[in-house]
Amino acid sequence: MTYVEALEKLEKWGQTHVLQYFDELTQDKQQELLTQIEETDFSVVESCKHKEELNKKGVISPLAAMELPEIQACADSFRETGLEAIKAGKVGAVLLAGGMGTRLGSDDPKGMYNIGLTKDVYIFERLIVNLMEVVKQAEAWVPLFIMTSDKNKEATEKFLKEHDFFGYNKEFVWFFKQDMAPASDYEGKVYMEEKWKMSTSPNGNGGWYSSMEKGGINQIVHEKGIEWLNVFAVDNVLQRIADPVFVGATIQKKCAVGAKVVRKNAPDEKVGVMCLEDGRPSIVEYYELTEELMNAKDEKGEPAYNFGVILNYLFREADLKAMLDKKLPLHVVEKKIPYINQDLEYVKPEEPNGYKFEGLVLDMIHQMDSCLPFEVVREKEFAPIKNKTGVDSVESARALLAANGVQL
Repeated sequence: MTYVEALEKLEKWGQTHVLQYFDELTQDKQQELLTQIEETDFSVVESCKHKEELNKKGVISPLAAMELPEIQACADSFRETGLEAIKAGKVGAVLLAGGMGTRLGSDDPKGMYNIGLTKDVYIFERLIVNLMEVVKQAEAWVPLFIMTSDKNKEATEKFLKEHDFFGYNKEFVWFFKQDMAPASDYEGKVYMEEKWKMSTSPNGNGGWYSSMEKGGINQIVHEKGIEWLNVFAVDNVLQRIADPVFVGATIQKKCAVGAKVVRKNAPDEKVGVMCLEDGRPSIVEYYELTEELMNAKDEKGEPAYNFGVILNYLFREADLKAMLDKKLPLHVVEKKIPYINQDLEYVKPEEPNGYKFEGLVLDMIHQMDSCLPFEVVREKEFAPIKNKTGVDSVESARALLAANGVQL
């Protein structure tokens, strides 16, 4: 992209201040900035001007989950179907690892966080150990695609290579980088992080598939004949990945997507819940649950919206391809955004000072025509690490790991 082309693009979106220091930059830094401008979708910033109109929910109704008794009764059949798909190379795993360990007090990628007490035990290590159980069971490697971000790509790749991928076959591991979205002030003016760099943030967990497309990963998926992609978050150290029973159940039920869910431990637990929205599968975030929805009962007299998602989904790849031409709904999130001020001082605000723009997996679910909520035992598959102490923390995850016989 030339300077003139960059200026034209910025003028269109009212962001010409991005080039204000251009003449002061070295040739390399000028090129960096021009490349960033070329790759940036400024249309997302416009959404902050009408954010109240975004993501209005339709008519919500219950979506029944496949519960533990049914899963246990059909487990052998589901497992056989799942293992058959894995052995045939039809199942891949996508690790969403673009985040940093900031809330844990670490400047490293979240997956590098050490949760060990008497020895080193890393989050990445626990996830790979969990996946290795399936590899041994199927006697076949599961292709593993690891999504990093602009902020942690180099550190993540270096760490996993230094640890020899914790025993995973590196021939079956690929990295790709999540697309970034610009971050703006409350008026929609993009912040600058350096003279040559706009402030950006990962474009949300819903950006994983379009980022795979952009990074050339989907070509590998198609060449290998992968038909199902198990997408999972980096922070749940107990989750089972490419779980044959889950895979088999989703295939047998002919659903476009499967979603692992846990029974809520309280009506107001902070998890998104499975539902139907205007007759299509969807997820209602905990803060969107009204008193009426929280208190609603099903035909068995149990809470109608009782199953929370744990960000472990199995997508049919053929259905994802159709989504590339659609734009996911944007979520405008108020955040603390570091920036350089007019005096070129780097500022790390202590209070929110603008917006980040994200697409979420829950919006991908709503694009599908069918979804299987698949119940798992909470104490065996849900140990998220979001905080250092308290709820969903390093402490609580350690306790759950120990209860499942994992030595720390």
